[in-house]
Amino acid sequence: MKKGFIFDLDGVITDTASFHFIAWKQLADELGIIIDLKFNEQLKGISRMESLERILRQGGKETDYSLEEKEALADKKNTHYVTLLQELTPENILPGVETFLKEAASRAIPCAIASASKNAPFILEKLGIKECFSVIVDPNTLAKGKPDPEIFLRAAKGLAIQPNEAIGFEDAQAGIEAIKAAGMYAVGIQTEEALVGANKIVKRLDELSMDELLKSE
Repeated sequence: MKKGFIFDLDGVITDTASFHFIAWKQLADELGIIIDLKFNEQLKGISRMESLERILRQGGKETDYSLEEKEALADKKNTHYVTLLQELTPENILPGVETFLKEAASRAIPCAIASASKNAPFILEKLGIKECFSVIVDPNTLAKGKPDPEIFLRAAKGLAIQPNEAIGFEDAQAGIEAIKAAGMYAVGIQTEEALVGANKIVKRLDELSMDELLKSE
């Protein structure tokens, strides 16, 4: 029997991809780099600094800035992004999420957030569901980002369960790879990106049967 659920945040619980794109595009424009929504798909599920590195490579400017300058650019993007997040409300929770979380709570199944976003606690507060998660992994404490399994292993440890007792939920390929590398059952939330290696793929969480999910191997 599975004993805990571990969720990515963006694209699984809520969708702030448009906010990320607006903030990254403004920064890219200032740097003279062209990015579009298709390119933005490459930035899903990875850290802020890795996202910046990919944008700089896109513009052939990966060696133009020092580490300190890159950190300043990433902070500038994040400041803009956090300003945009002020608009979030519980209405921005993705369809099916609240129903799924309520059923998990009724069965006393603990839930964790394993997100690359340093803004995860703030986002969950704006959505009004922070109390649904007993563990929120702080990406500042991690040595490696997805697809490395560290974040999911840390979440399982926080829930006091073994990795093979956990189910991970992701909408990005890097996340699915991280879940599988951690030795967990992987549920993919369907997007335009093909999710290779997921044990099960759904469009929304309330499509899942809780009984079947808990009995999955």
